Amino acid sequence: MIKVLIADDQELIRESIRIVLSSYPDIEVVATASNGLEVLECLKDCPVDLILMDIRMPEMDGVVCTKAVKALSPETKVIILTTFDDDEFIFSALEYGASGYILKGISMEDLHQAIITVNAGNAMLNPDIAAKVFRLFSQVSHAQSSIEVDLSGVEQLSQTDWRVIQEVGHGLSNKEISSKLFLSEGTVRNYLSLILSKLQLRDRTQLAIWAVQTGVLTRNYDEKKETI
Repeated sequence: MIKVLIADDQELIRESIRIVLSSYPDIEVVATASNGLEVLECLKDCPVDLILMDIRMPEMDGVVCTKAVKALSPETKVIILTTFDDDEFIFSALEYGASGYILKGISMEDLHQAIITVNAGNAMLNPDIAAKVFRLFSQVSHAQSSIEVDLSGVEQLSQTDWRVIQEVGHGLSNKEISSKLFLSEGTVRNYLSLILSKLQLRDRTQLAIWAVQTGVLTRNYDEKKETI
C-alpha cells in the first residue's frame, strides 16, 4: 500500500484527485494540504511514501516545500504537479529532490502509474515537458548549480556504467535502458545502484542532471553489447 499526501491550493482539484486515487487498492490517501506549511505539519504526524505537490501554492510553494520535505524525510518521494508554463520552477524542484514532474490534466490512470513508478525509485517526467526539462538542465550555469560527485568514484566507472549514465541522462526508464543495452532490468537496477554509490549521488535525478552538465550525453561510448 502506497501512502500518499495530496498538496494543492485548489480544494476541487485535491479532492477530485483524492477520490479517484482512493479507488485504487494499492493507494491510501492519508492526508491533503492546501500549502507547503500544511504539508510539513502533516508529515510530523503522519509519514507518507509519496507527495503529489502542486508547484504554485500560498504560504510556501511546492519548490521550497520539496526542499523542506527532503530534509525532514529523505525517503519520501515527491511528484510535482504543474502547468506547462512553470519553467522557472522546473530545475529547482528537481534539484531539491523531486522525483517526478507531470502536467496537471494527466489522466488518472497515468497518474496512478506515475505514483507506482516513482514509489519504486524511478524518475517520472511527463513526455510533454521532458524536452523542456533537459533543455533547461543544459542551460544551467555550472558555477551556480553544478552537481558535485566523488571524483575517485568517477575513475571507477566502467564502460557499461557510462552507457547507463548516458541513457539516464536522456530520461530513459530502467525498462528502456534494459532493451537498448541488452541487459536485464534487474541488472540495470544493480548498475544504477552501484553508480549512485560510486558517485555519492542521492538518486537518478541528480545523476541525470550531472550527466547533462558534464557533457556525457554527447560522448561516444563503445557499442559492445552485454547480455545477462
